[in-house]
Amino acid sequence: MDDHALAAWLAEVAGDALLVLREESGFDDPATLKAAGDKRSHDVLMTELRRARPADAVLSEEGARQDPARLSADRVWIVDPLDGTREFSEAGRDDWAVHIALWQRSTQGLVAGAVAMPARGLVLRADQPPPLPADREGQIRLACSRTRPPAFLADLADALGACLVPMGSAGVKACAVVTGEVDAYVHAGGQYEWDSAAPVAIAQAVGVHTSRVDGRPLTYNQADPLLPDLLVCRSAVAARILDALRVLI
Repeated sequence: MDDHALAAWLAEVAGDALLVLREESGFDDPATLKAAGDKRSHDVLMTELRRARPADAVLSEEGARQDPARLSADRVWIVDPLDGTREFSEAGRDDWAVHIALWQRSTQGLVAGAVAMPARGLVLRADQPPPLPADREGQIRLACSRTRPPAFLADLADALGACLVPMGSAGVKACAVVTGEVDAYVHAGGQYEWDSAAPVAIAQAVGVHTSRVDGRPLTYNQADPLLPDLLVCRSAVAARILDALRVLI
């Protein structure tokens, strides 16, 4: 498989393992299910990456600092084995994801990415992104956390005359811009590279705006994987959102 196909396959295989775990475990003990989900998906991904790309380095949420060789590696897989553990541990929720991205030193950027939303039977991939829906008129729709919306987001919505659309994991929110469910996803409450790398790879492939909230580019495979803020939005509204953010943050 080439890197794009491998990313999509890895996301799907890990997602299938998570669906089986959900079925086996039930939802009576959410904390245990969250921990088991993180571990099972991470173990699947590490096993398959060692088999398929043994020379590549890996940055994973569940093993974030176990591979210092990534800082000098030519190729680094940036993975979030289970994005949205809260949603994963709740019966009936489908807004959780598996993130797989590949960073390459020669381009200093993301060169492949896939996001699986297993409970929706959906895998998005950077080499075959869905067609971006046409720009729409009217109120800007901002994706926001359904449980922990950052305080500044209400102020941003007021400044833009926007509405907030609650949903689960970071990957689901970023991909909702790609699919046209929302117009923007803004986060400034603290994230890491694995939270955004895969959905950003897909967003960039389809021509969606991606940046830090101050307009700086997003950079990956840094010594400190903290990447605390980002903006993923339709290009038509990027300038308005960035202008409003300069005032608020």
